[in-house]
Amino acid sequence: MNTPRFIFPGVITLVAAFAPVTQASINTAQIVASSFSPTCIQWRISGLCYWLFCSWHGCTVKTSVKVTHFLPQAVISTYHAPGGNPWSEMATLSPLSRLTAGGGNHNIQVAGQRSTHLRFKYADAIGHPATMMMGDSIPGYACKSAATPMMPYFLSTLDTLAWRSGMPESLYPEALIPGLRDLGRQLAGNMWGNIYPRSGFVTQADEDKASAVVAQRVADIITRTGQPHVYQPLTGQRRDGYWPPAPVTENTGTKNHKWQRLLPQLSQSCAVFPDGNPTAAADSNQAYALWQPYSCCKRRGQRFLSSTDI
Repeated sequence: MNTPRFIFPGVITLVAAFAPVTQASINTAQIVASSFSPTCIQWRISGLCYWLFCSWHGCTVKTSVKVTHFLPQAVISTYHAPGGNPWSEMATLSPLSRLTAGGGNHNIQVAGQRSTHLRFKYADAIGHPATMMMGDSIPGYACKSAATPMMPYFLSTLDTLAWRSGMPESLYPEALIPGLRDLGRQLAGNMWGNIYPRSGFVTQADEDKASAVVAQRVADIITRTGQPHVYQPLTGQRRDGYWPPAPVTENTGTKNHKWQRLLPQLSQSCAVFPDGNPTAAADSNQAYALWQPYSCCKRRGQRFLSSTDI
């Protein structure tokens, strides 16, 4: 379920006014500084655009350079306890979980039985603070981001019913058919977990991999419209000379997204999951920057004709 854009800021104001700031591990300045990474941006000339330009003297076809690059879209945090968002300025959003039913036992075990490696995590997706600084900074050579800085696109505490129950997605084919929507592949020996149902529960022995699976689920939700969750879609509208990214889809390489690890160790490079065996955070709270590719070209006429890729 999509929520109107004006609801989230109102919720933030109320929560921030009455909630104490929790101890966190990264701040906005650090996140902004980390975004100036050439290996994550990957700016390149990708083709040409053709425009029909008409004046009193007649019509002519003009061209402009088509560029492609990645932009930081959102910061997705995963944490195991209420109030645990590791982004300090956004930590005031986490105490909203105290208004929801139940708490989060992040490593669930039935008394007298072996651990099932079933974990529960809260998650937030907030607009990346540097997305507008980088997008459209040089008209014609930098593309405008569809994201809004500091905008809450997903707060698991507002999506309590679906995030805790996994319904109705537990009945979807993606959840019932093994291998249909998995992060990684069994045959490659790097299967980290299932994308569906997109809830806070994940079965994974490794804490870092469990966090990555939850982050991937959140990205899967917010980059699509009409999902059975309480969230704000982070999607762009295609127009002449502007191509926003496709929805996040796992196991597709960097075709539609990649990740920059922010916590527990800040990385200056980006990768896609699975990305090896990084060390998990000691407090189980982790954060990632979601990057997605945009293509655009400068308008040179009244009508867009076509584009060619190189």
